[in-house]
Amino acid sequence: MRKIGVPVGVALILVWCLLPVVWIISLSFKSQSAITNGSPGFFPASGDGAGWANYVDVIENDQFRRAILNSIGISLIATLLSVIIATLAAYAIARLEFKGKKFVLTMALAIAMFPVVSLVGPLFDMWRSIGLYDTWPGLIIPYMSFTLPLAIWTLSAFFREIPWELEQAAQVDGATSWQAFRKVIVPLAAPGVFTAAILTFFFAWNDFVFGISLTSTENARPIPAALSFFVGQDPFNRPASLLAAGAVVSTIPIIVIVLLFQRKIVAGLTSGAVKG
Repeated sequence: MRKIGVPVGVALILVWCLLPVVWIISLSFKSQSAITNGSPGFFPASGDGAGWANYVDVIENDQFRRAILNSIGISLIATLLSVIIATLAAYAIARLEFKGKKFVLTMALAIAMFPVVSLVGPLFDMWRSIGLYDTWPGLIIPYMSFTLPLAIWTLSAFFREIPWELEQAAQVDGATSWQAFRKVIVPLAAPGVFTAAILTFFFAWNDFVFGISLTSTENARPIPAALSFFVGQDPFNRPASLLAAGAVVSTIPIIVIVLLFQRKIVAGLTSGAVKG
């Protein structure tokens, strides 16, 4: 039963996880008329398929290309700043003794668990007052606010596992505290740093609430929010095929990152689970 149950269980999990992906891909290759008429099946039949035309139309769309640029720029900047700040803060929490350390960790956890929707209204009024509405910084700051606590918690756990004697040995050899941190501690905590960067990038890339609420034009609107503004010739009949093609294109960078760095992602997420 075990030999039969494991493959069956794996197959069911794969079907459950991959079914929405296959469905979206099938929609992206169908014509709009086929979707409107309810063409059955995953793959388009003869006469119902649009082929690669949907992907060409999406890529040639100026609104979509601008959204791609916004998402790439905002996500990379938010990831870089979050990782730098979280690395320094986590090192201080893990290595130094100061008053209020537990309070800082508690507040970081509370901020990470705070509902995003409850902050949209205050941020909308605040950003319009100080001129950050519909700008890149207006999205980067909220992304950092929600990803920094999780990154600090993740990195502080990695720094605690690094032997203190390694840093002391580097200082005995003539390295300053900053050199020991940069050349010894950070490389050893690379899986944790990479995990924090991946989590931050995924949050910024996939966010919809802030992207739709804190932007009003294409100046800073990211991909998830831009897809909701896709309309065809008939505003009452949304182009589902183009939306599906846009969703597939916007997912490709995430898939590429996961495939290229899956070992580091798994190492970062599982590090510390087993000691010794």
